Amino acid sequence: MGETKTSVLERVKKQLFIAGEWRDAEGGATLEVDNPATGEALTHVADGSVKDGDAALAAAAAAQADWAKTPPRDRGELLRSAYEMLVERTEDLATLMTLEMGKPLAESRGEVAYGSEFFRWFSEEAVRISGRWSTAPNGATRLVTMKQPVGPTLMITPWNFPLAMGTRKIGPAIAAGCTMVVKPAAETPLTMLLLAQILEEVGLPKGVLNVITTSTSGQVMEPLIRDPRSRKLTFTGSTPIGQKLIEQSAEQLLRVSMELGGNAPFLVFEDADLDAAVEGAMLAKMRNIGEACTAANRFLVHADVADEFSRRLAERMGALTVGDGMDDDTKVGPLINAKAVDKVKALVEDAKGRGARVVTGGETVGDRGFFYAPTVLTDVTGEADMAREEIFGPVAGIQTFTDEADAIERANSTEYGLVAYFFTKDFSRAIRVSEALEYGMVGVNQGIVSNPAAPFGGVKASGFGREGGFEGIDEYLETKYVGLAL
Repeated sequence: MGETKTSVLERVKKQLFIAGEWRDAEGGATLEVDNPATGEALTHVADGSVKDGDAALAAAAAAQADWAKTPPRDRGELLRSAYEMLVERTEDLATLMTLEMGKPLAESRGEVAYGSEFFRWFSEEAVRISGRWSTAPNGATRLVTMKQPVGPTLMITPWNFPLAMGTRKIGPAIAAGCTMVVKPAAETPLTMLLLAQILEEVGLPKGVLNVITTSTSGQVMEPLIRDPRSRKLTFTGSTPIGQKLIEQSAEQLLRVSMELGGNAPFLVFEDADLDAAVEGAMLAKMRNIGEACTAANRFLVHADVADEFSRRLAERMGALTVGDGMDDDTKVGPLINAKAVDKVKALVEDAKGRGARVVTGGETVGDRGFFYAPTVLTDVTGEADMAREEIFGPVAGIQTFTDEADAIERANSTEYGLVAYFFTKDFSRAIRVSEALEYGMVGVNQGIVSNPAAPFGGVKASGFGREGGFEGIDEYLETKYVGLAL
């Protein structure tokens, strides 16, 4: 594995990708990329400046007209080729993700499988962009609508899913005929740089994709957001940053899609299949070490089954092996950095101070890196900070309820509305609760809802716009109406 790690790090290019060329940042500036399992430096990549960002947007704007004219089939074939190469390069991509983000290799491989599917899905959608023809009600004219690419798009991706959050945005943009400037998170730039290499290798024209790595995201991206050459902004990250970006985007009235924070409830009703509920809880809570906006954040369990559910969940979580994600036996890797560990510790201590009981975990692990033990707490109160804030770590706080209406009210009592999960055997309840939950996505008797063929996104403070599904490509298309007089 050591040879693989070294060779992958050597092969990935660490410069900026602008106008189809790999170039150093202005002044040769670089930023350090760390391994969260050790807290030590992995490598350095280019640290782009405001001037570099402007060059990237200029390249995207210059390439837009020709790229928009490219036949849909050609755009789709490029995506299909990229999909196949992503699958072929699974081990390289998984290794990079584990090194820079920390998730275990098995999960990183799973992300390659998931992330690559967005390229396959949108390769098929590229040739299905359509408008319509109709007769005006008075019969005097014909009404034609057509879909056209929105134009140069700014993309800001997070550190927790370094590949999938990129393919989920890049795939529909390529399919629709939009050029791009992508700014990956400073913590995890390597996976995006390798993705850019792959798209270059399959023949994506120069300037269609431009990648800027930088340690000063706000300084570099704000001028681009306010630049009239930009026509769309898509961002995945925290709600406060998303709000700030939306304010900046108002100046140019950009098309905006935002996938922001979450505070997902996980409801277990008294009639639930507890085996399925515990399995679903493990997926919803522990996927990506709990560092996911879709992670189950508040466990609301019916009082009749709470003790048994808590016991089973604690057994499963307590048995997970914590360690360096590069070890195939590891099930739980490190959190992204020391700040993330401090936040998880503070949330657990706050809950304990308000009466919660630790059933398993509740402590850091090891003497280096950023590890926290999988943790289950019972008797968590609604006043605890973890009942209101995203945990973004391997901690499950359990509350109880006795009434369906009360459970729904408590599930909805948050500013967020990304995803909710619940388990029941009652079909009528499944429909009733699904309709009542104020979320953009709902998982019924399952702990994972993400699917390239389904629209991903939330409501309220969790943002707007959808990624994936038939809806995903519409985010990158404008509708034009043409009236034809007879």
